[in-house]
Amino acid sequence: MWFFFLWFTLATSPILGDADWHKFHVSRCMAEYNEDEEALQMSLHIFLDDLEDALALGGADDLHLCTENERDDAEAYLGRYLRKQLSFTINGVPADFNFLGKEISDDYLAVWCYLEITDVPSLKKLTVNNAVLLDLYDDQKNIMHIIGPKRKQGTLLFRKGATSETVS
Repeated sequence: MWFFFLWFTLATSPILGDADWHKFHVSRCMAEYNEDEEALQMSLHIFLDDLEDALALGGADDLHLCTENERDDAEAYLGRYLRKQLSFTINGVPADFNFLGKEISDDYLAVWCYLEITDVPSLKKLTVNNAVLLDLYDDQKNIMHIIGPKRKQGTLLFRKGATSETVS
């Protein structure tokens, strides 16, 4: 009986309401230009439940990302989704990224996706198109922090209707 009371209290509390674990929709990405390796290296943090919902919307149901029951083709679906929703142009030339892999976050609520664009001898101008999860949520925000050449830093914000940003 006490278990039901605890579950009911948590599920209906104003903090968790209807068992939604988060009421905000945001992804964050750290992109760093590695001059020695001539590569743009990125770590993308996405809430796991939102990502699985977006993948299911595209026809990839029950992937069970980052669990022991993960489907064998889960990373292929994830890579295709990221390529559809995320693109880069470096110095005026479209640049493909390598999807290096993923891992669960420390709190088990999100997934870290690792991406890299190689063969970038110089980074003078970067255009990013980031529509991750915008197909799912109108209030989705995607934040990208960039560390460029000579450790210059900047932050970009992407949202519905504003999915492309350019920095020099």
